[in-house]
Amino acid sequence: MAAMVQARGLKKPFGSLTVLNGIDFDVERGEVVCMLGPSGSGKSTLLRCVNHLERPDAGVISVDGEIIGYRRSGDQLHELHGKQLAQQRSHIGMVFQNFNLFPHRTILDNVIEGACVVKKEPPETARDHARQLLDRVGLAGKVNAYPNHLSGGQQQRVAIARALAMRPKVMLFDEPTSALDPELVGEVLAVMKDLAREGMTMIVVTHEMGFAREVADRVIFMDGGMIVEQGLPQEVLDNPRAERTRSFLARVH
Repeated sequence: MAAMVQARGLKKPFGSLTVLNGIDFDVERGEVVCMLGPSGSGKSTLLRCVNHLERPDAGVISVDGEIIGYRRSGDQLHELHGKQLAQQRSHIGMVFQNFNLFPHRTILDNVIEGACVVKKEPPETARDHARQLLDRVGLAGKVNAYPNHLSGGQQQRVAIARALAMRPKVMLFDEPTSALDPELVGEVLAVMKDLAREGMTMIVVTHEMGFAREVADRVIFMDGGMIVEQGLPQEVLDNPRAERTRSFLARVH
């Protein structure tokens, strides 16, 4: 069976800067991959290419066997837009650094929005599922609250519930704790650990080395738009082969 996520030959320049320089990687079903590396190394751009928020200039990404952002017709690839692209993205949950919640809507309404609009779920079905998800992330008592009444950690947990409401095949996390006060980081990581235990396929861009060590099946270190090395957490974090990895870890540990 093919990997859940496959990337082949990904390239993405921004002007004269090559942010992704020929990336190949696979993520197996149920695998948790943590991506580490300095700012500007291409981690977030790679994550955004997985759901076509960034369009790679070369290469392709597939999720569960389906090429993302394109429809194949014979030997040709035709880029998707609008509803077709939204339908593809509905299989890929993404959680950003900033929570991006609708401030004028309740927590419950924030969570059901995508399921109702993109997946056309009946509102009552979507609400029932959303309540289950909010209970799962520890926010059952906040369904009628508004985002500005919640802490940053609570808002990020709502964002995770909103992504899960789409019943995704894979979850992408782009430094989900970097905008949080230190004492709020643990509550978000706890939800992510639960997801990992339940077998969710996850790609996590993070600086949380303890989380990577505890939860990741594999760690990827990126620099200069390339994968420098990858392997088991204890291999990459405790005994890195590349000098660039060693110097990075010496600064962040």
